[in-house]
Amino acid sequence: MQSTHIIPHLVCEGAADAIEFYKKAFNAEEMMRMPGEDGRIMHAALKIGDSTLMLADAFPEYGGKGPKALNGSPVTLHMYSPDVDAAFQQAVDAGATVRMPVADMFWGDRYGQVTDPFGHHWSIATHIKDMTPEEMMAAMKQQSDCQ
Repeated sequence: MQSTHIIPHLVCEGAADAIEFYKKAFNAEEMMRMPGEDGRIMHAALKIGDSTLMLADAFPEYGGKGPKALNGSPVTLHMYSPDVDAAFQQAVDAGATVRMPVADMFWGDRYGQVTDPFGHHWSIATHIKDMTPEEMMAAMKQQSDCQ
């Protein structure tokens, strides 16, 4: 029996450039690419770690719009990494914009956020300690009291 998977499928204005960015930023491996007759990418699949990411060029004539056409994205892709600081810096060096610098968070992760050049939001984290819900609530209160 096959297991269930959720695979993000991104629309990017400039999917070919997005593929190159994801290779530099997240060590993505291109699995396949299906170009359309007009040169836009109809479908591509990448592997990042043990996850698959699918993407296509924007096809606004068929309702396929990316974050730039929508003036932002309500979705954040979350990526766990063994070394959040190195992964975050690699994404920034590749051209991502910092949304939230990496910091230790009250829920037990070291965590930061970037926006890629195509308007997609990414959070990157390393889990540093397990915490009970009570410990998280106390840490959240302590953090808000310090601000």
